[in-house]
Amino acid sequence: MSVRTPDPYPGWLSDEDLFEARGRLPMVYVEAVPVRLDPLGYVNEVGSLLQGDADGNMVRYLVSGRVLYRETIRAALLRHMEKDLGPLAFPQLPISPVPFTVAEYFPAPSQTGFTDDRQHAVSLVFIIPVTGECEPRQDALELTWMTPQEVLSEDVQQEFEGGRGNLVRQALAFSGIVL
Repeated sequence: MSVRTPDPYPGWLSDEDLFEARGRLPMVYVEAVPVRLDPLGYVNEVGSLLQGDADGNMVRYLVSGRVLYRETIRAALLRHMEKDLGPLAFPQLPISPVPFTVAEYFPAPSQTGFTDDRQHAVSLVFIIPVTGECEPRQDALELTWMTPQEVLSEDVQQEFEGGRGNLVRQALAFSGIVL
């Protein structure tokens, strides 16, 4: 049983072709740390998606997904923000789509600290403010908004899978928040 969000554009590769490609080359992804800002532009909330994994454990995820063939980074970001947070999230995409970091995922533990048991993936990671009403994707149990202090707590950090808690920590540090 898959716990991933159904891809609204499934025709770009069949499941078999995707499996074959993942075994031969790195996949390109975008990831977004959704945030809410105060009137001065400081991060006051960080969003994460809570869902069950294949083993029935509760894990936290960020907005993420593949970049399609011939798709721009901006288009991929917007598509995944709307897919994961709903069409009324109103993400504020950056003027220039420059990630705050690049995360490299491997199928086994590595020096990067990021793992994805399905594949080797290179992910461009962005901090994206949202101003609208968010409704989590269909496979997520909830979208949780937390203060920087809450999301950086040891208990919440352990709920992130594959090193994504470190991405949240890096995003907040990039935003000027170090606790």
